[in-house]
Amino acid sequence: MSVLVRSWNLFHGNTKPPGRVAHLEQMVRLAVEGDPDLVLLQEAPAWALRRLDDWSERTAVGDVAAPPTLGPIPSTYWIGHALTALNPGLLRSAFSGQANAILVAPRVRVEAHEQLVLNPVGFRRREARRLGLGLLARLAWAGERRVCQALRVVLGDGRKALVANLHATSYPPDDRLAEAELRRAVEWVDGRSGPDHVVVLGGDLNQRAGSSSLLGELAREGYSAPGRGIDHILVRGAELERPLTRWPDERRLLDGKLLSDHAPVELTIR
Repeated sequence: MSVLVRSWNLFHGNTKPPGRVAHLEQMVRLAVEGDPDLVLLQEAPAWALRRLDDWSERTAVGDVAAPPTLGPIPSTYWIGHALTALNPGLLRSAFSGQANAILVAPRVRVEAHEQLVLNPVGFRRREARRLGLGLLARLAWAGERRVCQALRVVLGDGRKALVANLHATSYPPDDRLAEAELRRAVEWVDGRSGPDHVVVLGGDLNQRAGSSSLLGELAREGYSAPGRGIDHILVRGAELERPLTRWPDERRLLDGKLLSDHAPVELTIR
């Protein structure tokens, strides 16, 4: 039995280039075309978590990474939604916060759900000292909370799997911030997976195979090969029927614009 896994950074429902209208529902429905078993989503507005089940007709397990705010003041999902709707392309996550979610097909049974904060204060301080980070990098790292969510599932053929989804910090001047978060996620996932588990670790990792030593380490330790960009799905404990592929642009084209600034990636587990 084959298992199709897909990952997509939704860009809060925006297009590339951004416009004044968000297409989040349409993007979620597109994400489940072809009946994938598991879909890993990043950069979903926090308010949308309550609607993912209906839009996808799947079980949606979500975790809020950055809660909605009005500047430094905590806000609500619906205030964030209302303000963002004024100009989604401009405001993005300024008021609505952001979340990760995993969409699970009916033939896959969820047994447990956990999450890990990837950049808590203590971790950032230790890593900042180790990496010798300057003030700007430290401030950028503290700018937004990041999480890794994990599900223990039973696949349609009875195999057990641990499925993890994350969106690592984006800081182009120094990709070691994202690498430190990815290493933290890998160690956490490895500690929760049993010897008989298929492990799926994916999302917007903000790491490129050509520059990330960690992605190379993971490939040598039994994970599948990463993709060419920053969006990856890494699998351990199972063979791949089809390696990681990126959707062609025309598959997400709408009225001359691309849905999201990321293309979905997917692979098939044998």
